[in-house]
Amino acid sequence: MFYLQLRNELWKLFGKKRTYIGFGMFLLAEIVIILIFRYSNATRWMKRTLENNGYLADQFLSTLTIASLMVIILSYTLLPLYVALVGGDLVSKEAEDGTLRMILSRPISRMRLLGLKWLAGFIFSFVLVLSLGLFGLVFSALWFPADGNLFVSLPGERINIFEAWPGLERYAAAHLFMVSTACTVMGLAFMFSCFNMKPAAATILALSLIMINGILMEIPYFKDLQHWFITYHLNIWQLLFVEKIPWWKIGESVSILLGYNVTFVIVGGTVFHMRDIKS
Repeated sequence: MFYLQLRNELWKLFGKKRTYIGFGMFLLAEIVIILIFRYSNATRWMKRTLENNGYLADQFLSTLTIASLMVIILSYTLLPLYVALVGGDLVSKEAEDGTLRMILSRPISRMRLLGLKWLAGFIFSFVLVLSLGLFGLVFSALWFPADGNLFVSLPGERINIFEAWPGLERYAAAHLFMVSTACTVMGLAFMFSCFNMKPAAATILALSLIMINGILMEIPYFKDLQHWFITYHLNIWQLLFVEKIPWWKIGESVSILLGYNVTFVIVGGTVFHMRDIKS
């Protein structure tokens, strides 16, 4: 029965046209970025940085390098937007359409219903992150060498160099941990969707909190307080591109994000349980 209910939630989620906006925009943005790199002088700063550090630039202008650069850009901009869009729709959209009242007339608990919807949102977040990585590799390989090494320049970090196969492993591992980032943003929007508000309001509230956290974290005077901001832990996947991976820091942040997700579900479930939807 649980499988059938989950399948029904996934059918409803992926049956909506707006669910595919994120996939389409990722595809479009990555193609545009790749074409700019391929047919303009946008790679000059990259070549200059590599050559100043004693590396042959042609060995690093590869599929992995361009794909990783696109992932870093899009994970800051488009990824939070589209997981929040879906998370904000999961409950409040059905309440707005009136279908939630019909669902709750059946013998199913509210917490079970929320659990199924959250799990559907998690699956969507996983698929969206997976598509971000795969689109980047596939389309980068059409215009750049597929057997080149990986060059990554992270904000506030020195450049990191990897050979092709270890670079691909780092790329895949970074996306695996990026799922926790997407899931947390989705969970925040999901929590707000359990309140009595419109889907757009739930999405905007979630994005606003993430943006405010990011802005405050970047203020130099708050540098010693960075670990208190949720965006600090949301960006933990970037540490997979560091030469010596600080696993203790990654484990700490993943544990904190897990705590955030549990809190979002508990708060959202409590509010949803108290709402009068059937009347």
